[in-house]
Amino acid sequence: MKLLLRCSAALVVIGASATLFAQQVWTVKPEWVRAHEDFLASDVLAGRGSATRDEELTAAYVASEFEGYGLKHAPGMASYIQAAEVVMPQLDGQATLEAGGANLKEGADFVLLMSSGASVSGPLAHLGIAEAASAHIAAGSVILLTGVGDIKALTPAVSKLRRLGATVILVPETAELSSLPQMFGGKTRVGIRLAEDPPRKSPALILVHADAASKLPTADGATVTMTVHEVPSTPRQTFNAIGYLPGTDPQAGTLLLSAHLDHLGIGRPVNGDSIYNGANDDAAGTTAVMELAHALAAGPPLRRSVLFVCYGSEEMGTLGSTYFGHHPPVPLKDMVANLEFEMIGNQDPKMPPGVLLLTGWERSNLGPALKEHGALVGPDPYPEQHFFERSDNYALALQGVVAHTAAGWGTPPTYHQPDDDMDHLDLAFMTRAIQSLIEPVRWLASSDFRPQWNAGGQPQR
Repeated sequence: MKLLLRCSAALVVIGASATLFAQQVWTVKPEWVRAHEDFLASDVLAGRGSATRDEELTAAYVASEFEGYGLKHAPGMASYIQAAEVVMPQLDGQATLEAGGANLKEGADFVLLMSSGASVSGPLAHLGIAEAASAHIAAGSVILLTGVGDIKALTPAVSKLRRLGATVILVPETAELSSLPQMFGGKTRVGIRLAEDPPRKSPALILVHADAASKLPTADGATVTMTVHEVPSTPRQTFNAIGYLPGTDPQAGTLLLSAHLDHLGIGRPVNGDSIYNGANDDAAGTTAVMELAHALAAGPPLRRSVLFVCYGSEEMGTLGSTYFGHHPPVPLKDMVANLEFEMIGNQDPKMPPGVLLLTGWERSNLGPALKEHGALVGPDPYPEQHFFERSDNYALALQGVVAHTAAGWGTPPTYHQPDDDMDHLDLAFMTRAIQSLIEPVRWLASSDFRPQWNAGGQPQR
């Protein structure tokens, strides 16, 4: 009889403890958020350049936090780090551009923003920015893209021309475009790729100084040749930090919470500052993943397992998430959903106060479900910017996983600038945003609700 009484008392205590926890809301402390940012966005990490020693140190920090929260190694992994070999050609900065009788030189006449690392040639075609959305061009063309008065209009135009097979995109410089080199980190983005993948076919993007642009042929059809020179480079790696919170039901699937931990490293100085700290992009998202891991690991067991992943080399072409998609520790068919966090450090002026935008909102029922359970998320007000296709969620969405990105201000003034630093973060906004997601994510990880693509919402290759 005494034994039964002791067991009954123990059950009452356990039940009371569970009820007490359910009544308590986990509180994200602002000092935790600041502490993560103080380290991730510090000059010590030199901008967390993709596939660098600084990126590896960042991944090690995130991994140590995951371990401290009590997360486990992901299935089949012996550590919290997933490393991938990458190939990154190095150029000597002395590219040339020949068109008609003009012979232009890198530095003096143009800035090479992006390159596949190969010399290319093709027929010149003039195209106004307003025509880019509906353009039909011959594959291999060199496009002189005119009338670009707004940087925001350039990204979708370049994406469209890339899909059409342009080999070089020339953009005459204007006052509005003068900050483009800084947005690219002050150095040429070369066609870095995973060692296991074939070379990528991507056009070179060139900002041509105004005086030099006037020397280019005015008629279509002239042959344009861009010549670059590769120099020897050493093998490099990129690093994903991965933590795993096992669920109680192996058949319930796995939820993936992710961000990217790299940024642009050291680049062209702006006002004497050459470190692109990336406090918002994407130390803020990395902080969100860590604090969600902190909260969920401290709570009662969840029905579903949760993977917490911070990818490397997003800035060089979403290489970390691509590698993860090729080598997932959990089969992709078991992924219930992916919620990516990107640049949540500032309030977007087009969004309601305190609310994050969710890319691809209309594509699935995930966003509305999270909002219904208290998440401060809403529709992306910038559909023309194609943010859904420009973050790490996209690699998994292409493979069928319901995957979206939650973000703050889509295009803040500090985007890809050295002043994306602690002084330009809204830590209170960040903290509230992370706090609002804890219980909705806990619900998603504990329920039998499985997000689905809406009709026509799943992207196709």
